[in-house]
Amino acid sequence: MNDGVHIRRVAGEEALSLVPALAEVLIDCVEGGASVSFMLPITRARAEAFWRGVAAGVAAGERALLVAEEPDGALVGTVQLILGLPENQPHRADVAKMLVHRRARRRGIATRLMAALDDVARAEGRHVLVLDTVTGGDAERLYARAGWQRVGEVPRYALMPDGAPCGTTFFYKHLT
Repeated sequence: MNDGVHIRRVAGEEALSLVPALAEVLIDCVEGGASVSFMLPITRARAEAFWRGVAAGVAAGERALLVAEEPDGALVGTVQLILGLPENQPHRADVAKMLVHRRARRRGIATRLMAALDDVARAEGRHVLVLDTVTGGDAERLYARAGWQRVGEVPRYALMPDGAPCGTTFFYKHLT
């Protein structure tokens, strides 16, 4: 489905200019119950500090940041590829913070972000990708449909934003 949402990789210093919009997506997802490393209440200051760190990683070439934007420029989704890994893993990358604003869900944006991420990984010479997600969540089904292989689950690995423990499922994908 193409509803005018544009997926693109953010270059270098531009990431810093997107911090407020990225923070809005993160806050919405955490307030909606997503277990993405943050607890409630999540403040704008904490969300923006996180994204400033990501922007520094993008500028340093340690991360690739992709965003999904509405035709009017409103940012509605994002995902990252962590490239700054140990020297014995130059072929690998970690996927992090796959987020879609609640108002933009069920439109195929997450699927498109993940497909674009595969393209970025290939362009960066990365062909083994790894990620983790809340066990039993919608994202688990998304990743399986996108060709990711389930490795296993660690019960009580993390906390939901409200403090309840949750399991985490690990996935990998080999790109060709």
